[in-house]
Amino acid sequence: MEKLKLALYWAASCGGCEIAVLDLDEKILDVTAIFDIVFWPVAIDIKYKDVEAMPDESIDVCLFNGSIRTSENEYMAHLLRKKSKILIAFGSCAHEGCIPGLANLSNRDEVFNVVYLDNPSTENPKKITPKTSTKVEEGELTLPEFYDTVKTLDQVVDVDYYIPGCPPPVKLISDAIDAIAQNNLPPKGSILAPLRSVCDECKFERHEKKIKEIKRVYEVEKIEDKCLLEQGIICMGPATRGGCDARCLDANMPCTGCGGKTPNSPDQGAKMISALSSILGVEGEEEMTEEDVDSLIDQVIDPVGTFYKYSLPSAFINRRPLR
Repeated sequence: MEKLKLALYWAASCGGCEIAVLDLDEKILDVTAIFDIVFWPVAIDIKYKDVEAMPDESIDVCLFNGSIRTSENEYMAHLLRKKSKILIAFGSCAHEGCIPGLANLSNRDEVFNVVYLDNPSTENPKKITPKTSTKVEEGELTLPEFYDTVKTLDQVVDVDYYIPGCPPPVKLISDAIDAIAQNNLPPKGSILAPLRSVCDECKFERHEKKIKEIKRVYEVEKIEDKCLLEQGIICMGPATRGGCDARCLDANMPCTGCGGKTPNSPDQGAKMISALSSILGVEGEEEMTEEDVDSLIDQVIDPVGTFYKYSLPSAFINRRPLR
């Protein structure tokens, strides 16, 4: 039987998704038995021109990881969409924007200023910043355009399926490979992960209880054997899709939300804020002044980085307004 053709690409991301594929361990032998890898820049010597020369839809499956940060990322998204029968947003960056997406709190000029100009570890007396085109003696050097706004993969091209996680859990990758090999994929647009939240996989018991203050993990003397939210620690479990077996919580660390929003939830951060507001309160809260409310809210350090750490580009309000 002819093998399926597989492509893997790395856009704006850290590279963890590439390692996650290798974390399949012996399952990687099944991958090589089922697929011919025709494009994987991090692992094989292949050029963009080789992909451009491929017939349209000649790639059976493409695992595209990384958000869209530059014109090169965008070009490759369109090219791989054209060349692939099935395009999968692989990992949190492609799925919802992830850590690169927090740059939507700034714009290109602000990012360049911090990295190249106003930085104690950077020596740049001529105040040079990257340009898309620069003339040198040997000719013209070019760089991709760095965009103001980070986008998810499906904000640029049509996506068939999503595998969430930072990086995707090995079981989700393995199950997806089996579904592809058996031609047993769910309807287009599906997220290839369970229809449950991280709370449903968590080892801690939950009780109905109000909390009076919010703490960071290092401020808690001892983690008790109960829901972290009930101990005052913000845990994104109620607003995050499961499929990871709550491994962070097994290590007594709160969920930070890399699985993306829960099923039927349009905005991960909004759902978590709602969940937190339902348990956060003090006696006589009906009589709280505006200053009291502000004091309570101020206990949440870095609200965007807490509630939208992985999902800002896909949120209702997905960036700071540009001026």
